[in-house]
Amino acid sequence: MAATGQDGVVLLHGILRRAASMKLLEQALAGEGYQVLNLDYPSRRQDLSEIVDGLHGPIATFEAALTGHLHFVTHSMGGLVARAYLSRFRPERLGRVVMLAPPNEGSEIADLLERNWLYRSAFGPAGGQLATRRSEELCRLLGAVDYLLGVIAGDRSLYVFASLVLPGSDDGRVSVERTRVAGMSDHIVLHTSHPLIMRDPEAVAQTIHFLQHGRFRR
Repeated sequence: MAATGQDGVVLLHGILRRAASMKLLEQALAGEGYQVLNLDYPSRRQDLSEIVDGLHGPIATFEAALTGHLHFVTHSMGGLVARAYLSRFRPERLGRVVMLAPPNEGSEIADLLERNWLYRSAFGPAGGQLATRRSEELCRLLGAVDYLLGVIAGDRSLYVFASLVLPGSDDGRVSVERTRVAGMSDHIVLHTSHPLIMRDPEAVAQTIHFLQHGRFRR
């Protein structure tokens, strides 16, 4: 599924981030011929449901201008935003989805801090939805993965104390195991960290490869 110039990619950044954090991916995808919509959204002020509703207008407008497929590439919590969006507003010509370091099954860091007022103040309503324990309402919101999804996890941590909380290999924010989700099409682990994975050259190359071929390069 190589880009024809009319395929589009929606980029969704993580919590506490801005669209600028996805700029390298934006440039790389544009260089491959994709139309790119690199969106800002209020990750600290709204919960996932509110975020999704706010994104629908610009994404629908972007999709309407395309003649090809609409793909999604996400970082961190942006993966949960994409899952909720695709569950509620699935595009008619949905292409492929790539998630970088997504907390698909939550994070033990959020478990530890979710009742801490500093955490709640910094991360807002959506931060409370990053825990490993999930309500039925949140599970319904995220929906089932019944589309072509590739997940890229990292196994390098820049946060020693955080890694003491996370079981197994981790990227300093999410364990490799919790990036997985039922229904995903492919999964790889790269030696990079949570805050830098979207700028990692191999992660960028693998993202493009999955969008084009539906699998990661090995």
